[in-house]
Amino acid sequence: MPLVRIDLVEGRSDAEIAAIADAVQEVMEGVFAAPPHDRYQIVTEHKPGRMFIEDTGLGLERSAGVTVVHVFQQGRDADQKQAFYAALADALEEAGVRREDLVVSISANEKADWSFGMGRAQFLTGEL
Repeated sequence: MPLVRIDLVEGRSDAEIAAIADAVQEVMEGVFAAPPHDRYQIVTEHKPGRMFIEDTGLGLERSAGVTVVHVFQQGRDADQKQAFYAALADALEEAGVRREDLVVSISANEKADWSFGMGRAQFLTGEL
């Protein structure tokens, strides 16, 4: 059950945002084997000048289309994460996000770190 936060600068249409979110979900399902209805995404739009995303010395030229994808997940190894980065760059490029504008961060957590409602840790209680 990955939780995904997508941060971007205001100005995209609802259709463009949906295409980005859908592309992220498709890669989650394809690379991380997330079940089809296991979709937890939060899209946050920021006013221009509220995201400061530099290139870390890599020579990347960012545009106003910069997009940050942060995935909270459990149990993926380094090879799966690298495959995710590559597949996500491909999928989001098709959705209109330049490869130079994509920043991805993956954070690991454990089963005890999730509650899907009702005040219970469903991974620990055996409900999931």
